[in-house]
Amino acid sequence: MDQRIINLYDTFTHGGMDRRNFMTRLSALAGGTAAASALVPLLESNYALAQTVAENDPRLATETMAIPGAGVTLDGYLAKPRGTERRPAVIVIHENRGLTPHIKDVTRRIAIAGFVGFGIDCLAPQGGTPADEDRAREMFGRVQPAAVVAWLRATVAALRARPDVNGRVGAVGFCWGGSRVNDLAVAEPTLDAGVAYYGGQPPADAVAAIRAPLMLHYAGLDERLNAGIPAYEAALRQHGKRYELFMYPGVNHSFNNDTGAARYDRAAAELAWTRTTEFLRRTLGATAS
Repeated sequence: MDQRIINLYDTFTHGGMDRRNFMTRLSALAGGTAAASALVPLLESNYALAQTVAENDPRLATETMAIPGAGVTLDGYLAKPRGTERRPAVIVIHENRGLTPHIKDVTRRIAIAGFVGFGIDCLAPQGGTPADEDRAREMFGRVQPAAVVAWLRATVAALRARPDVNGRVGAVGFCWGGSRVNDLAVAEPTLDAGVAYYGGQPPADAVAAIRAPLMLHYAGLDERLNAGIPAYEAALRQHGKRYELFMYPGVNHSFNNDTGAARYDRAAAELAWTRTTEFLRRTLGATAS
């Protein structure tokens, strides 16, 4: 697909324009309204594909979990291996479309990898993630990052207190959620590990507060976010932080999301996921279910 179209969608999906303006500009690039309409399903998520791990997988137990101490109504989707073994927990932080079927599937993948996975719904205080992605993006305009950090810190404490968790808690996030992993690493000294997929970077002067080891995944074609890498990496090095940074050449932002055909890259996604699960096992300690 024409990279200009993918870049246009990236601008749209991150709040840079409304749908009407997006469709007008897409029609101009695609050569007409009909062609633009045919491209939209390739750009948007197809949640019929969000079943890498089935909801009723017999290896897993799932539930809805409320988060105490967050100051608002906050909950999410918990998936864990069956059995009585105490395991580390991993918070899964969604993109700017909320706790979608894809993110629930990622949470189940985390559980299959041997962790207690918790897919948080940061739209829960507004009634929960809607099925309409445009509405979800509008709702995100009312979400304050500082409030989210407080919610995530409460989530770390709530997971650590669970009897099926061994006391260690990490986080993995994607896009908007990747940015929140970086924010959480700055704000929460007890976080045990963080993995950020194509996430925005914290200010360089905040990096000294980071205690958790980090793994950072970036897409080679993602010029918008990659512009912040040099300053972030320089600050991580200056302060002697433990981190691993991987750049995946020739792939787009959101390359891990296998429900979006235009930007998904299977080779990069599988390599990044292998690195992610190995990193989380090293830093948190876990065995596959």
